[in-house]
Amino acid sequence: RSVTGVGKDFGFLETERERGEAGTEGGRRRGRERREGDGEGRRGRWERRGWGRNGEGGARLSLHGDSALLPDIPLDTSVPSPLLSQKSDPPCAPEVGKGEGEGTLERGQWSNKMEFVLSVAGEIIGLGNVWRFPYLCYKNGGGAFFIPYLIFLFTCGIPVFFLETALGQYTSQGGVTAWRKICPIFEGIGLASVVIESYLNIYYIIILAWAFFYLFSSFTAELPWATCSNYWNTGEGGPWGEGLASENGTWTVPSNATSPVVEFWERRVLGITTGIHDLGSLRWELALCLLLAWIICYFCIWKGVKSTGKVVYFTATFPYLMLIILLVRGVTLPGASQGIVYYLKPDVQRLADPQVWMDAGTQIFFSFAICQGCLTALGSYNKYHNNCYRDCIALCILNSSTSFVAGFAVFSILGFMAQEQGVPISEVAESGPGLAFIAFPKAVTMMPLSQLWSCLFFLMLIFLGLDSQFVCVECLVTVSMDMFPRQLRKRGRRELLILAISIVCYLLGLLLVTEGGMYIFQLFDYYAASGICLLFLAMFEVSCVGWVYGANRFYDNVEDMIGYRPWPLIKICWLFLTPGLCLATFIFSLTKYVPLKYNNVYEYPQWGQAIGWLMALSSMVCVPLYFSIILGKTPGTFKQVSPWGPLPWGRVAEGGRGPPGTVLGVVRTYGASGHILSEVLLPLPG
Repeated sequence: RSVTGVGKDFGFLETERERGEAGTEGGRRRGRERREGDGEGRRGRWERRGWGRNGEGGARLSLHGDSALLPDIPLDTSVPSPLLSQKSDPPCAPEVGKGEGEGTLERGQWSNKMEFVLSVAGEIIGLGNVWRFPYLCYKNGGGAFFIPYLIFLFTCGIPVFFLETALGQYTSQGGVTAWRKICPIFEGIGLASVVIESYLNIYYIIILAWAFFYLFSSFTAELPWATCSNYWNTGEGGPWGEGLASENGTWTVPSNATSPVVEFWERRVLGITTGIHDLGSLRWELALCLLLAWIICYFCIWKGVKSTGKVVYFTATFPYLMLIILLVRGVTLPGASQGIVYYLKPDVQRLADPQVWMDAGTQIFFSFAICQGCLTALGSYNKYHNNCYRDCIALCILNSSTSFVAGFAVFSILGFMAQEQGVPISEVAESGPGLAFIAFPKAVTMMPLSQLWSCLFFLMLIFLGLDSQFVCVECLVTVSMDMFPRQLRKRGRRELLILAISIVCYLLGLLLVTEGGMYIFQLFDYYAASGICLLFLAMFEVSCVGWVYGANRFYDNVEDMIGYRPWPLIKICWLFLTPGLCLATFIFSLTKYVPLKYNNVYEYPQWGQAIGWLMALSSMVCVPLYFSIILGKTPGTFKQVSPWGPLPWGRVAEGGRGPPGTVLGVVRTYGASGHILSEVLLPLPG
């Protein structure tokens, strides 16, 4: 295989052809024998396509970016070049010699496609589908909200979702080493996703601790949040409580009246203090619930994808059963139709508000688990020829459909609450923890068999959050083991690594189950894994693949995996639409930034907001910082090593000529096992 002009002008054509053919026959044989196999089988396929080896134990030289095999050239192995994307390498061959020594365990794969599909579904279909999307739809124009939502779905959601999954499947690597394979200077993208993933592992599981607390509290003769006669109540109940008389059929409610549901949440569960400056004492009951959540999470993934793939058969499907039961119950309640009308009633005028479009974009990134490294890690366990393109489209449609259907269940129950209390639905509509731990608990107290419906609802919440949590931990483990295979891919090391991650995250999570822990939880949720961080990383991801590695080249890689080229719109999105929309939404998010408030009342102090921004910047800074470090460490002038030099990525000027000193490409030496022995910049002759 040659590139027109390169071999001809430099006299490399015949040498390239001869050397390519020298190793082709053995490659054909291995390619046929191991088409679905491990990395060695992949190298066989690459050799079959003409990459070839210069002898079984010799070295192969490749002109970086031009797929040409060069004649013998003395190599200066003292000049490493981790900058340029590895375009002409065999597609991301596992570095056996570098990372997999004697006694190293194999990486493993999904036993079948269903394990991959259910694992991804469990990760992306979570609490946001139930408690965030329906409220955003109602708040931003009802049915009209689907217009910006669908635009972002097809221009940002599906393209980036597919990019991350295909990247993992193509490289068979986790979120950091996958970027190292295709464009090492942008490895900071993977590191940034690890930072976000770590934050998620610490604070997301706190929601499960709250849900366990409510679940255990439901096993009583009377739900504890149904009355005002408990020791944590202030005695200032409302018409939903006890001890208040009515005069002429009209309730007289004092100005300081509070709901027993709110008091149970704030005084019994959280024991909330006056602010972030006062963390108070540890809520030991929540600490035990958090410990239970981590124990379950540990045993779901401790044996790797073999155990994770089996667990998701239950954890990913059980929430659907609960959702269907709640949906059937909800639509049969009086007042349900009123709630559904409020959910879907279109208000086209709301589309003129930029905030509606920002909500649609951030919801896509939240609910699709984009830029968290999870999709890359899960895709890396696929077989090489798995049709990830079809899987990604199906999973994206499933995710959005689940959000849409969940809206009917949520707003049918909220409509019932509004009718029972005789208030507008706007006064009962909630999102986030307010919906899960205030609105819904209040609704079940109005139903017959309230304990049963309470248990079913909180079981659904637990399973929705559980698989998202343990899959997120699994992805962090995958990244760690791929970065340090010699040290971690040993017998028993995986279990110890998961145990260490669980213990560290649990100890850090204890801060969030103190009496002031809710204020810290809000900081994590508002800043650490915010839409600003995800949009920032998404811009770099699509720009790296679309413009640096090359959208056409990545399409070639995908075609090699699935047998055909995806819809051209995906490539157009990578090149133009996705980075443009992400940049516009990112800028709008910064200009419309509003400081965090708890419950729209408590304003965080300046130092609290500073901590939040430090958490946000801790992930975003990884990309430019790593970029700068690699540029600084690499020998040569900026013009030589910069990705934006006159002839970037090893491309050659027409006719093979260029100014003296211009970087033509990178010459790499490969060992018999396919790993890189040396790497050197090759300048044009002066």
